[in-house]
Amino acid sequence: MGHTCNSIIINAPYDLVFSISNDIPRWTKLFGTEYKKAEILKKEANKIAFRLTDDEDKSWVSWRLLFKDNFFTYSERSEPKFPFNYMKIIWLYTQKPKGVELTWIQHFQMDEKAKFNDEQVEGFINKHSKDNLLIFKKTIEEEAVK
Repeated sequence: MGHTCNSIIINAPYDLVFSISNDIPRWTKLFGTEYKKAEILKKEANKIAFRLTDDEDKSWVSWRLLFKDNFFTYSERSEPKFPFNYMKIIWLYTQKPKGVELTWIQHFQMDEKAKFNDEQVEGFINKHSKDNLLIFKKTIEEEAVK
């Protein structure tokens, strides 16, 4: 199974960090060039179902639970799961003296028929998570000073 964990400190109030980071339609900008579409399909209480489409027009549906009062979110990829057997994602928000530490934890297993194995995908996710966290930081910190 694959596992990644990446963090960054964002110098902004928690409410703003949580709000912007979970604004799924904004993910087309917050995740650089990773997603060309990010659509909310359904909202019910603290659960959001959404569809992401990448630059190769591949789409999948995931769901996300928001636990703002407990400083975390939990997500899973649901349809289609391939190329994964499963993909589980936790985002942790930790108050620090200089802002909010945003930590992304991804726990997954690749399907045996997938083009890449767990280790290769870990490398890909780690690189992109670090790049994307920098975009999150820049975007949220710029909005915090408005």
